[in-house]
Amino acid sequence: MVNMSSTTNQRTLLSKMATGDGHGENSPYFDGWKAYDNNPFHLTQNPQGVIQMGLAENQLSFELIEQWVLNNPQASICTAQGLQEFKDTAIFQDYHGLQSSDMLFANFMGKVRGNRVTFNPDRIVMSGGATGAHEMIAFCLADPGDAFLVPTPYYPGFDRDLRWRTGVQLIPVVVCESENNFRITRSALEEAYERAQEDKIRVKGLLITNPSNPLGTILDRETLVSLVSFINEKNIHLVCDEIYAATVFSQPAFVSIAEVIEQENVSCNRDLIHIVYSLSKDMGFPGFRVGIVYSYNDAVVNCARKMSSFGLVSTQTQHLIASMLSDDEFVDTFIVESAKRLARRYTTFTRGLAQVNIGCLKSNGGLFIWMDLRRLLKEKTFEAEMALWRVIINEVKLNVSPGASFHCSEPGWFRVCFANMDDLTMQVALRRIITFALQNKEAAVLPAIKRQCWQNNLGRLSLSFRRFDDFTMSPMSPHSPIQSPLVRAT
Repeated sequence: MVNMSSTTNQRTLLSKMATGDGHGENSPYFDGWKAYDNNPFHLTQNPQGVIQMGLAENQLSFELIEQWVLNNPQASICTAQGLQEFKDTAIFQDYHGLQSSDMLFANFMGKVRGNRVTFNPDRIVMSGGATGAHEMIAFCLADPGDAFLVPTPYYPGFDRDLRWRTGVQLIPVVVCESENNFRITRSALEEAYERAQEDKIRVKGLLITNPSNPLGTILDRETLVSLVSFINEKNIHLVCDEIYAATVFSQPAFVSIAEVIEQENVSCNRDLIHIVYSLSKDMGFPGFRVGIVYSYNDAVVNCARKMSSFGLVSTQTQHLIASMLSDDEFVDTFIVESAKRLARRYTTFTRGLAQVNIGCLKSNGGLFIWMDLRRLLKEKTFEAEMALWRVIINEVKLNVSPGASFHCSEPGWFRVCFANMDDLTMQVALRRIITFALQNKEAAVLPAIKRQCWQNNLGRLSLSFRRFDDFTMSPMSPHSPIQSPLVRAT
């Protein structure tokens, strides 16, 4: 018998990159997912399980998609109606993908941006989701050891998507100040850039997410112009993640970087501008893995086209989605209706939280809110934030993501996804948060006997599905909080 631990043996047999921690699985962001996977909530089969609020998925308009598929069986090559397209779609396709797909994806990108800008289908390179698109652009633009500046707070998956297999570094741009609503400032960019120069790290680009994940806010035109000016002065790339472009559900309207660089008063080297897009969020298709790199740089397009062979989108998927996107009436209806439903869910959720003085950053895009639980911290530290998060995961049974996992520099903020569940599950989740806030402001130090009462309360709350509209949509007397049906339920 070999006297060697399994872990040590794996490290000997596999590559250092494969066995390293580059994937970032030790983040609380991924730990929350594991807690959900081990004990998933179900309305009837497991009402005391963990509710998934860490998944930025749009399911609010999914029945519209299902109805379209039922009405258009010919869109799939795996139906009797679509069988005539089977052979031509199933045989080998080159790296450019289906020509019809590129054209329709370009049209859709313009449509969700209000048709204020047009996109050239020859500049579209498809990849396996936004994850593959981000790695693709990092591979094309930077060598191992080079870096991208990334304003905080930012999506935890970037630490995996851009770094793990490319060797690229990410340098946080610390703009996380609630006093200025987490706005990106030129001074913060300059400070991060200068710090990299001092550390002899070559900065190759700036990565932004617009609308922001996790903030749910959009970058205004003035800020985007400032960012374009910055990257031009430094001669570095600007990568714009715009995968939430059509999830903007109230004013102000979304402004794409594509609009900004076409303004007459904006001087810009277009070879430095690149857009990452996907249908995962705007259409609710994360399982289809349709990612897009749109670059204004011919060399990047050519390089990305070669690299796309490692993550091509199935032509069957391209065929189905192209058929759907060619239905202008359906697409127009879907975009409008999706925005309405997102706005309604956002309003219901934030009003419910406001009843117990839980605030959120004012936002108008994305599939999540940036929830402020600073007043529930025992002390203003990230250790206290993690203690609070463990209570929320293990006892409140909600998978929300702590700000630390997004590299937020201010403890007490949490990302909460609100569009990946049905109305009844949303009501249960909201009840859990509100009851927790009402019962204990210092949740991290709940005594054992109170924890047992809390678990019993959760069981009763999870089995109660009375309508919540009266509570969330109307004011509650500040002098009589005990009259709340939630408090009576406890």
